[in-house]
Amino acid sequence: MRKEYDFSQARRGAVIASTGKTRITIMLDNDILEFFRNKAEAAGTGYQTMINQNLRAAIAKEGGQEELLTVAQLRKVLREELSALEAPAQMEPVSWPYPQALGEPGK
Repeated sequence: MRKEYDFSQARRGAVIASTGKTRITIMLDNDILEFFRNKAEAAGTGYQTMINQNLRAAIAKEGGQEELLTVAQLRKVLREELSALEAPAQMEPVSWPYPQALGEPGK
């Protein structure tokens, strides 16, 4: 370990910038925060992530926008579509009026 370090070019803050997210300070009621922390802990996720998901769902509901698909929902849809492609197509028998089409007399 060195005795002295040069911090003249150092910058404060996160080492890697987070894209698509903005750090803010927000005041929440204690019971709201406790609810999300407990719910997030039970689900094994972060409480801020859960608050963000709920806000996004509320915006989608209010604005008439569709909710974003979860990974599980997307996988389900892809499996259904792929299984439909792999299944042999059921063809209905076609009755073609060959004599009438060819113009045979008496038919």
